[in-house]
Amino acid sequence: MTTPLPAARPAPQSIDETLDLLTAADYVADRSLATVLFLSLKMKRPLFLEGEAGVGKTEIAKVLASALGRKLIRLQCYEGLDVSSAVYEWNYAAQMIEIRMEEAAGDVDRRDMERNVFSEKYLIRRPVLEALGGAKGAAPVFLIDELDRTDEAFEAFLLEILSDFQVTVPELGTIRAEEPPIVIITTNRTREIHDALKRRCLYHWVDYPDARRELEIVARKVPQANQRLSAEVVSFVQKLRELELFKVPGVAETIDWASALTELDRVALDPETVSDTIGVLLKYQDDIARIEQGEGRRILNEVKAELKAAE
Repeated sequence: MTTPLPAARPAPQSIDETLDLLTAADYVADRSLATVLFLSLKMKRPLFLEGEAGVGKTEIAKVLASALGRKLIRLQCYEGLDVSSAVYEWNYAAQMIEIRMEEAAGDVDRRDMERNVFSEKYLIRRPVLEALGGAKGAAPVFLIDELDRTDEAFEAFLLEILSDFQVTVPELGTIRAEEPPIVIITTNRTREIHDALKRRCLYHWVDYPDARRELEIVARKVPQANQRLSAEVVSFVQKLRELELFKVPGVAETIDWASALTELDRVALDPETVSDTIGVLLKYQDDIARIEQGEGRRILNEVKAELKAAE
């Protein structure tokens, strides 16, 4: 049984209201993000979010849907994504059963049968088509996640969708959105997205937060964590991002590490704890080996010294 959504709420009317909306949902945003999000809602333009994995791009769409009481529809992109997976397809099994039943009944009009089997009853709506079905005043939040994982052909198809917010189903005709969805597009920049699509969007680069903002994020997401531990975790991660690692940890990993250390009842970092739990933070063996061969101890000593000096 699905939980009913709360009544849809109007979009914020100012940048400050947008910032308050995000903060109330425990998303710690800077003013530049709140500004572009406000403009996207006001101008009814898609918002194109680019940045490294784990900086909170996807979370923006989730928070926005929850805060505005809108349905979140997510199109998770991947290589080979096609129209049948992203837009619609027909329920062929049910159609065949219907055809056999009508043939068994006899005296079948072929045109009537065709109209019957190619009706809304047998149409399977995938994320794109579902996103176009929102009622006026309650348009869903449509998250197109990791667009850079798809190929250029799908990107070109999506360009048409974002231009007119409509889809043509040959058997049914053109289906238009009563009200365009709130579109959030994310990309990790594994490849460049064409300028034609970017021009239809407002753009924002989501960067790693500074230490102060990341500490506030940890305080909100892991409130049970010891204050000293949180400060050491954030400082340690901030210094890790200065290294040339294969994959530096994102905010999601910072939160996970703080949660894991709290589960272990740690109140501060020490070399053994860092070594035992570094797999929560780093996901590649070469990066882990580098930390365990001395970089981790050096960073930890710097963290301890800096926090002690700041006391």
